[in-house]
Amino acid sequence: MAVIGFAMLIFFLLFSFVGPLVYRTNQDVISLVDANQPPSAAHLLGTDANGFDQLGRLMKGGQTSLEIGLFAAVVAVTIGTLWGTVAALSNKTVDSIMMRVVDVFLSVPFLFVVLILAVTFVPSVLSLSLVIGGFSWQVPARLVHSEVLILREQDFISAARIAGTPPWRLIIRHLVPNTLGVVIVNMTFQVADAILAVAYVGFLGFGLQFPDVDWGDMLSDGMQYMQAGYWWLVYPAGVCIVLTVVALNFIGDAARDATDVRLRHR
Repeated sequence: MAVIGFAMLIFFLLFSFVGPLVYRTNQDVISLVDANQPPSAAHLLGTDANGFDQLGRLMKGGQTSLEIGLFAAVVAVTIGTLWGTVAALSNKTVDSIMMRVVDVFLSVPFLFVVLILAVTFVPSVLSLSLVIGGFSWQVPARLVHSEVLILREQDFISAARIAGTPPWRLIIRHLVPNTLGVVIVNMTFQVADAILAVAYVGFLGFGLQFPDVDWGDMLSDGMQYMQAGYWWLVYPAGVCIVLTVVALNFIGDAARDATDVRLRHR
């Protein structure tokens, strides 16, 4: 499964970022004369309602979806790792307060907040990444918190404390490296979740605005033409979302198996 996952992810990375260099299309100028054309030699996956080549649109949408997914995952994992580590190293009162903050964030409907912010501000790759990452760090925080609670009782951590190692150095040098397995596994799932979140927002009509586009926007725009039989406006984008998320889940499962000490003895 890991090989399949990596192969699929590499394919979509090449498709989205290298593909436009090979299959050149105009994704900036609207051409209503070419609107909603079926697949042909000139347009391998047809055109959309604005006359844009659909295959080129998929490539551009893939760039945006993957960029937001990766950036949002980095934001979420970075915040969650630091928060969980600091909480676990603090005294019981501070630890309890910090983890209750995590509980409060977990109780807030994620998609509801993202939609409110998307309506309030003009969505962009940076803003959506920060919003999605800023409301997705709670799970990494809980996972890292649990790992650090175990690690802080280990002999090498006690020795580092006795030696007078500053807390920041203890975190960077000893604790974070020993939680990388959990962090890496969670990051793959965070990327998948972020891509789905972007698709949800785009499908509901609150995603990126022209000239930016993502796969969710393409699904939203294409759904109104389903009854007309314009399948190329819906299914390719849906397939890209599903296969990318599946690939990331395969990679996450493989990373979990590789980093789980208990599974190494089977």
